[in-house]
Amino acid sequence: MQMSGTDEWAREEFESVDLGDKRRTARLIKLCGHLAEMPESSINQACGDWAETKAAYRFFQNENVEVENILAAHRSRTCERAQSHRTVLAIQDTSYLVYTSHRQTTGLGKLSLKKGTRVEKIHSYGLVMHSCLAVTTEGFPLGLLDQKIFAREAVTQDRRAHRNVLPMEDKESSRWLEALKNSRQVIGDTRLITVCDREADIYELFQLSAEIGAPVLVRAKHDRPINKRSMYAEKDIMKLWQHLERQHCAGSFAIEVPARRGTKHATPRAPRVATVELRFVAFTLNPPKRLSAQLPNLPMSAILVREKDPPAGEPPLEWMLLTNLPIATFEQAYEKVQWYCLRWRIEMYHKVLKSGFHIERCRLGEAQRLIRYVTVMSIIAWRIFMLTLMARTNPEAPCTTLLTDDEWKVLYCTVKKTTALPLKTPSLREVTFWIARLSGFLARKHDGQPGTITVWRGWKRLTDLTQGWRLAARGENCG
Repeated sequence: MQMSGTDEWAREEFESVDLGDKRRTARLIKLCGHLAEMPESSINQACGDWAETKAAYRFFQNENVEVENILAAHRSRTCERAQSHRTVLAIQDTSYLVYTSHRQTTGLGKLSLKKGTRVEKIHSYGLVMHSCLAVTTEGFPLGLLDQKIFAREAVTQDRRAHRNVLPMEDKESSRWLEALKNSRQVIGDTRLITVCDREADIYELFQLSAEIGAPVLVRAKHDRPINKRSMYAEKDIMKLWQHLERQHCAGSFAIEVPARRGTKHATPRAPRVATVELRFVAFTLNPPKRLSAQLPNLPMSAILVREKDPPAGEPPLEWMLLTNLPIATFEQAYEKVQWYCLRWRIEMYHKVLKSGFHIERCRLGEAQRLIRYVTVMSIIAWRIFMLTLMARTNPEAPCTTLLTDDEWKVLYCTVKKTTALPLKTPSLREVTFWIARLSGFLARKHDGQPGTITVWRGWKRLTDLTQGWRLAARGENCG
């Protein structure tokens, strides 16, 4: 798949889309071509002229355009890409799209309550986006398996007071279960492992996982009692963390801890190499008391990763992971830790959407129109995220798997400040660093790999340089 200024990639991706009218399908493909070339720009800027802009607004306004149909075509292509891999990770995460300043936009929901400088209580308004991204065990994103974008409904005081007794399908947290079920249904025979953060530490998720045969790997949030002989047992109760701490150390390994700038929610941190110890054990997950029905005990395994000797004043690194996959050896436990480390991929994916594409700046005046827009941009974001990570998963491949001849030659001559081309086609690793340098990346010895946003900004500059070179080569001018 080559990155170019055409919409050929969209034509291939949406080959099976059914929007009820061929004209809508053609508009979707053309719209993706426009937005993919300038994803950080407004709809007006990306479309270029008034006729194309009006057509884009009509598309997002059209009630006959179902986001599920758009997503279904992309999901089908994602499953095709997954079939060549033995194991695929389905990484789930939730992101919140804030449109509080868009006072004319209707249909938005309340997201959070904050305290302002002049007002005691301020609600932020926007949309909730829950995505399930398919990623290989090497970290290469294959596409979306599921996505749900919705406006949060107003919660009454009575509903809030009785939320613990509400059925799971009436709770917002049911989105984790829905994504698990939906992704399992479409993936076919590929081994699919769902990976989630602490918000998904819910008994019902583990129960559904066991029922449909869809393994999960979840970071633990609750230090719950485990291995109870009955739901009402009160003596000799063992809790999760205490049980893991009593296990012998199965082995240790080193991990690189990146630097972190201080924020309102986190203290600054200097980079370091941390040595962590790994413990694992099988246990029985008991149903919580809030569930009145007789529900089964679930066989599970837990993995505790904890830093052995943290620097003075620094809290130790620690992860507690829960899974219903069998774990009998250090190698099997370490594999699950490596899989969980790839959960960061979906954080970066959402960063591309919000910080790279600025989707929260979109001024469409109604929530359903925004949902259609965000769905389209989510698929474009996957493609760009995939392109920028290709060099990390297959660095020695020739750059022509990603760039056209014009693009890599213009890139080489620009970065090297020469007109003499190399005898050998450069690798993906080399051109990735050159592209990043176009956006200001210095590529010094200790700078590491360029980030996704940095690479994408370089892509944008390379596209402009290549377009200028092609115009000059054809002898076109403005007169």
